[in-house]
Amino acid sequence: MSDDRLIVAMDVPNVLDGLELANCLGDAVSFYKIGLGMLTGGGLALANELKQDHGKRIFLDMKFFDIGATVEAAVRGVAQFDLDFLTVHGDPHVVRAAREGAGGSDMKILAVTILTSLDRDDLDASCMKGGEVADLVQERAGIALSHGADGVIASPQEAALIRALPEAEGKLIVTPGVRPAGAALGDQKRVMTPAQAIANGADHVVVGRPIWQAADPRKAALDIQAELASPQAKTPNR
Repeated sequence: MSDDRLIVAMDVPNVLDGLELANCLGDAVSFYKIGLGMLTGGGLALANELKQDHGKRIFLDMKFFDIGATVEAAVRGVAQFDLDFLTVHGDPHVVRAAREGAGGSDMKILAVTILTSLDRDDLDASCMKGGEVADLVQERAGIALSHGADGVIASPQEAALIRALPEAEGKLIVTPGVRPAGAALGDQKRVMTPAQAIANGADHVVVGRPIWQAADPRKAALDIQAELASPQAKTPNR
């Protein structure tokens, strides 16, 4: 059985490519992330097919951000599809609205802290609050969790800081910005290996291009599964 701590980011153009990738990976992967890039290529339909017909877990990465009423309505619409994770931005009014929209469903609301493709220069260019990125991520995570988020999205470099928060007790930490040793970084700036991310306190790691761009995607996924099961991925005191 595959280790569902690995979430494969299905950042391919459309449903047909997504189904081809899922068929290639087979039982090596049980959890997929479908994001905005595939929304107009039938992403929601693919999410439903993988969930209902193939028994996969689904992380819908929409990063909702709007006024509270709109976020609540959008999340309520998504909740009817019995998906597993949904992302929203970590601003308190967004998290509260998403929590209302999710209602009594089992779908987990994950709050985005600071995108893993951003560094301090990027935040300065956006007129964001000063301070070290890691400190801002930890602060945003604590705020989001205290307003009802089931977990947070953060880079593996900040996972240990977040795990140490009292608000993180029993909550999920999901880390994109994960790259196997030797893999190209792409547009990610705050990265670690899968084993390092889990050792730092992450519950799930999200990996996309190093798997679906590999010559043998199934082998690439299985290699990451093996790394997650290695002693290097053991989290101290957990």
